[in-house]
Amino acid sequence: MDTKNIQHKQYNGRHKKLNPTTYRYVFRLNDEDNAKFLSLFEQSGMKIKAHFITSVLFSKEIKSVKIDKSVMDFYIKLTELYGQFRAVGVNYNQIVKILYRNFSEKKAAAYLFKLEQQTAQMVAICKEIMAISQQLEQHITEKNTKNGR
Repeated sequence: MDTKNIQHKQYNGRHKKLNPTTYRYVFRLNDEDNAKFLSLFEQSGMKIKAHFITSVLFSKEIKSVKIDKSVMDFYIKLTELYGQFRAVGVNYNQIVKILYRNFSEKKAAAYLFKLEQQTAQMVAICKEIMAISQQLEQHITEKNTKNGR
C-alpha cells in the first residue's frame, strides 16, 4: 500500500457540544395544570420552557415579573407629559425673544405678565403630578414589601 494515496476524512458540520443534553423526559398535563404551568412560565420571564422546567426542578431561583398595566399606562402618560413640558419650555424662550423684538417694552411686559401667570399654573400642575408620582411609588413599595420581594 502506498501512503501517498491515503486521505484523511474531514468532518463537516457543527462542532460537538462539550456537555450535550441527551436525556429526554416527557410528561403530560391536563388543562388546569397546563394553565398554571403557562402562567408560572410567563411570570418567570424566561424564553425557553425547558430552561424554566430545569430551574424549577433543581431549585434555582425563579424570578416572576408582574407588570401592572395601570402603572405602565401612567408611566407612558407621564413620559408624554414630560415631552410636552420640554416643548413648552422651548416655545417659552422663543416667545420671549419674539416679544422683545417685535413689540415695545411696555407691551412685551404686559404679555410676559400673562405668560408668567400661565407658567405659575403649569408649575402648580407639575407639583400635583410629582405628588401623585410619589404616592404611586409609595404604594408600589408597600405592595412589594407586603409580598416579600
